[in-house]
Amino acid sequence: MLPTHAFGNTNHTSTRIIFGAAAFGSVSQNDADRTMEQIIEAGVNHIDTAASYGDSEIRLGPWMEKERDRFFLGTKTGEREGGAAYDQIRRSLERLRTDQIDLIQLHNLVDESEWATALGPGGALEAAVRACEEGLVRFIGVTGHGVTVAKMHRQSLKQFPFDSVLLPYSWMMMQNPQYAADVEALFALCRERNVAIQTIKSITAAPWGDREQFGNTWYEPLTAQEDIDLAVHWVLGEPGVFLNTAADISLLPKVLDAASRFTERPSEFAMQQLAKERSMEPLFV
Repeated sequence: MLPTHAFGNTNHTSTRIIFGAAAFGSVSQNDADRTMEQIIEAGVNHIDTAASYGDSEIRLGPWMEKERDRFFLGTKTGEREGGAAYDQIRRSLERLRTDQIDLIQLHNLVDESEWATALGPGGALEAAVRACEEGLVRFIGVTGHGVTVAKMHRQSLKQFPFDSVLLPYSWMMMQNPQYAADVEALFALCRERNVAIQTIKSITAAPWGDREQFGNTWYEPLTAQEDIDLAVHWVLGEPGVFLNTAADISLLPKVLDAASRFTERPSEFAMQQLAKERSMEPLFV
């Protein structure tokens, strides 16, 4: 049984494991169909995708057409200007074969100049608000990568009452004192305002660097079940946060298995040993 929690102020109780549909960016419809069957069997009831994730929205479309009520559905626009963002939202609706998206997110909003454009007059935020007013979407969130993201999300929340945030969160990333302080301040603000917290990159081992790459993640992932157990349980040990799964469908069963057995956060010693044995490095510095 997967753990669940209220998804911020949306009145939806989501599984704390959210299917990260970036994993559908370059797979066949047959592979996507098999994965969706696994997701339904496991009880996952929340999906996160983006307009920029290759064929992801297209692969989800047939399932949203017949199983829309089963899932809380989030997507993202990376556009910064309002007109382009609105057009992209409408295109996502078409690709997803649905009349309404639950959550539209301003994608990777960390660059200060892009932030000013997106949240300024005529920017993407105005398009998202318009889409809400028209009933095309229900809630609005913001996402980002990098070590400045938590700080930028706090700035975004001061500017607008976003319903969710999304950012990297793992034991390895939290070994950066400044990032950890920014994340803790963001989490406190989110809890004060009942903003949903989505996390990514939970099972990252290290950047690829010069190593030979495998799979579909743009970082080297942990692959052994016992290692994924520790990484997943550490994230779920932070009360109320959600874990978005990795961009490789082959890793999904292990993440679901780990989450289904979650009881408590691993010890600091266990995480230190994992980092040492797997030569782990922070993804963002």
